[in-house]
Amino acid sequence: VLASPLSLAGFVVGHAGLYQALAMFAVAYFIIGMTVLSVCAIATNGALDAGGAYYMISRALGPEFGGSIGIMFFLANVCGSALYVLGLVEAVVDSFGIPPGQKAGTGVHVLPQSYWYELLYGTVLLALCLLVCLVGASIYAKATFLIFLIVAGVLGTILVSFFTTRPIGVPIRLPHFNGSEIENGSFTGFSLATLRDNLGGGYGVDYTTGQMMSFSSVFAVMFNGCTGIMAGSNMSGDLKRPSYSIPRGTISAVLFTYLVYNLLAFLMCATCNRTLLQKDYGFLRDISIFPPLVTVGIYAATLSAAMSNLIGASRILYALARDDLFGRALALAKKTSASGNPVMAVILSWLVVQLVLFSGKLNTIAGVVTTFFLLVYATVNLACLALEWASAPNFRPTFRYFTWHTCLLGIAGCCVMMFLISPVSASASLGFLLLLLLALHYLSPSSTWGYISQALIFHQVRKYLLMLDVRKDHVKFWRPQMLLMVQNPRGSTRLIDFVNDLKKSGLYVLGHIELQDLDMLPSDPLQPQQDSWLSLVDKLNVKAFVSLTLAPSVRHGVRQLLFTSGLGGMRPNTLVLGFYDDAVPQDGLARHPAFTSAREEVPLGFPPLRAPTAPKLLSAREYVGIVADALKMLRNVLLARQLESLDKAWELRRAASPPPSIHVWPVNLLRPDSARYADTCSLFLLQMACVLNMARAWRRAHLRLFLCVEAGTMPHAQEEKLRQLLKDLRIQAQIQLVPWDAVTRLHWQTRRGPPGGPAPTGAAAEEEEEEEAVNFPANATQVSDEYVCAANKLVLEQSPAPAVRFLYLPRPPADTSLYPLYLHQLELLTRGLGPTVLVHGVSAVTSTQL
Repeated sequence: VLASPLSLAGFVVGHAGLYQALAMFAVAYFIIGMTVLSVCAIATNGALDAGGAYYMISRALGPEFGGSIGIMFFLANVCGSALYVLGLVEAVVDSFGIPPGQKAGTGVHVLPQSYWYELLYGTVLLALCLLVCLVGASIYAKATFLIFLIVAGVLGTILVSFFTTRPIGVPIRLPHFNGSEIENGSFTGFSLATLRDNLGGGYGVDYTTGQMMSFSSVFAVMFNGCTGIMAGSNMSGDLKRPSYSIPRGTISAVLFTYLVYNLLAFLMCATCNRTLLQKDYGFLRDISIFPPLVTVGIYAATLSAAMSNLIGASRILYALARDDLFGRALALAKKTSASGNPVMAVILSWLVVQLVLFSGKLNTIAGVVTTFFLLVYATVNLACLALEWASAPNFRPTFRYFTWHTCLLGIAGCCVMMFLISPVSASASLGFLLLLLLALHYLSPSSTWGYISQALIFHQVRKYLLMLDVRKDHVKFWRPQMLLMVQNPRGSTRLIDFVNDLKKSGLYVLGHIELQDLDMLPSDPLQPQQDSWLSLVDKLNVKAFVSLTLAPSVRHGVRQLLFTSGLGGMRPNTLVLGFYDDAVPQDGLARHPAFTSAREEVPLGFPPLRAPTAPKLLSAREYVGIVADALKMLRNVLLARQLESLDKAWELRRAASPPPSIHVWPVNLLRPDSARYADTCSLFLLQMACVLNMARAWRRAHLRLFLCVEAGTMPHAQEEKLRQLLKDLRIQAQIQLVPWDAVTRLHWQTRRGPPGGPAPTGAAAEEEEEEEAVNFPANATQVSDEYVCAANKLVLEQSPAPAVRFLYLPRPPADTSLYPLYLHQLELLTRGLGPTVLVHGVSAVTSTQL
């Protein structure tokens, strides 16, 4: 970490001046300080392993973010290593290179200068770093400690030199297209005039690259000198006590280097003219009381920084390979030596650094390196912010000097500086990060580290569920919240998919009942089944929850689920049941495209379907009792018959004319003496048909609404009234008049008044309508089987055949002994109709308000 003040302070001050240099240091260390607080918090929250920042991010944000940032952090360290090697080459060439235009050097100037020679020098220096890193972390730690002592001694002599060296002129040889030219810099000693001249910015041409410098380009180069703060965390797998060492070492390094930067900036501005600062980045040798020591210190510090980045890159690569996020692509990097040193990761990192060295000039890659490091720092802050906001009980870092405010400030500072330094590099880096995120999301295996997204979602959902007050519900915002009872999903796949289309972004719960007694069992039998049901939801691609329960009977189990499913304002308001008939169930799960397209057997642990001769788990009386229970609990009820015969893909994608249709019969066909189209149940039936038509897969289908009319009842007036109702409800549907005089004649019971006679009017009519809509009398006793068959035939004759039909479901009779007869009449009414949904609604669900 001491490399930066020695090698970069003069560069920054020479171009930016004292004021802007101090501002750069403040901005850089503000970003670094916020990030260090986040690093310390995460590092003290549990055991750390190899990988440093990658390990922290991946375990906090999950494999997608961790792997993406891990790759970028690896590249940042690789480029940083190359950056320091190239900087060391420049320093060596400045000291020992043959000046341009001379065929042979004099004195110590013996090294030829050219692109290929400098690449050779960089390769040799990088090989030296490789040898140290191959030996292992212990020799690296000893080498860096020795370098620390050397650099600390050099820094002390430099500080003394500012006070003891007399004013001198320093000739500076600069490369020129005709050879070289000489400029004169000067060390004035402490001078108020020199200080005034260096207060403001004076950006010039960088003599090493020939590029005009600016605030952003100088900051980019300077910031790379501050990235050593991650050196300790990168070695987290090699530290004995990382949770103890990382906070103390990192904070100490940051505070020390920040003080040294500011002190050197002031001393240089007060003693060196701008020509010396801008044209000779190695001027400290000329003013030092012992010049060779400065040279050794700069070389040692830069070499240490290069080694630090190389060994950090190798540890990140090893951690990525060990986590298997990229599969076989990084399998080679897993190999270690007998002592545990990841030698193959070191070699692979060295190869990548060697490739980066071909860029040639250090300022060429400084902007990219800075952008990558800033992006990593922003993600570290994001990880800490997510952990803090998730409020998980297990996030208990022993380092408490951070808040979510510091995390947010760190993120904002990193993002702002990324785009100030290079909008192009920042945009490209974010695009690269997004591509890696998407690739890892779809290709990487699931991890066992835990996902912070789940903790954040839980935190937010809990908060919003508490805000979801059922007392503030309004009918215009009503949506269906479905509880579908499934005995065996093998025979209900198409029904599950159909109800998924009906839910209209509402709650959808798959309910299942096991007829067992927990007192007689050693453990809960539902826990092993939970994964199978969740896998089923994933495979069928339906947005549903799963609710399983134990009960002594199916009826008791449905009651339990109606009482307990959901939470707060999100509770099922509609019960969906398959129809009770003698149809032989078919295994639709094995034929479902989710399995057949992948050519795999159904791996889910569901039992085989009930044999046709096996007894049912549910009696007819109990089935109708479930419907009655739901209506008593003010739940809407849907009975679905022959939905497994609905081939939605064929019905909705066939090109034949006419387009598919949805037939809607919003009249109680079992009560011809009280046929109305505007009671609560009829409006609910209309709403459900409209909701299905709004689903993306069903938008091609046309709604057809059937109006049953009798002679002498002014059918056109009824049609106009119904059309106006549809207009008020904004429902697009075609109305079709259906004469049913021949059917009503079969009604065996004498009506309350003569056909065509006067009907109740005024308050009496409203009272009668309300009574019949809410509390039907014994429906099954009012019609004959002959009439029901005629009504069935009437529905069946309407052509063309629809994809699905919606029929009015009468309320079960009050006399429970009539339940089997009631179910028998429902079976007659829907026999042979194909996919049919019987609907009974108990709550107002339509609104004409804005």
